[in-house]
Amino acid sequence: MKRTLEEHAARFDEKAGEYDDSKSDEYHACANLVVEHASPGEDDVVLDLATGTGAIALALAPDAKRVVGRDISEGMLEEAEQKAADEGLENLSFGHGSFREPNYDGPVDVVTSNFALHHLSDEEKREAIAVIADLEPRKFVLGDVMFFGEPDPDEPFYSPDVDDPATVGVLADAFTDAGFSLTAVERVHDQVGVLVAERSSTAGDAVGEE
Repeated sequence: MKRTLEEHAARFDEKAGEYDDSKSDEYHACANLVVEHASPGEDDVVLDLATGTGAIALALAPDAKRVVGRDISEGMLEEAEQKAADEGLENLSFGHGSFREPNYDGPVDVVTSNFALHHLSDEEKREAIAVIADLEPRKFVLGDVMFFGEPDPDEPFYSPDVDDPATVGVLADAFTDAGFSLTAVERVHDQVGVLVAERSSTAGDAVGEE
């Protein structure tokens, strides 16, 4: 990680009020794909990590039993809570938590995250994916800055001073090592994509049923 959690939290606290209006078309395309692939059922509990202002959490709440949002920025969490209240959504809860310390130990069926994991180093990403695997979700949907080819530092989707994106291959290996199988790869841009990972036993059962 190129900055501490506290430094990242302070940076996002500052931009919380205008965060929703500052995102690129690729970000929104990624978010839409995360929501589409997450597709929770009415009995599912969703854990949305690095929930930010709650865009993914709020979109999934009408279809899920419960959505739990976690973030390191109090400013972002306040925005998310206000949006949930404005929409009258009562099956959401928000609180402080990070990828490697989500501060959640209840049941979880689907884990989602959009445009946040790239702040961690590759080794920290592995640790985060292992922590998520220990929660035993059947599915993890990750939208993020990721390299499908050779990274181009002139592209606008990441800032080298604060971001540390991984290649798709590194992420795929981390998922596999944690007991997941990649079931979908969506390429939004050479440096932006969505990965859908399912627990290997779940993926195997699905194949066996066909």
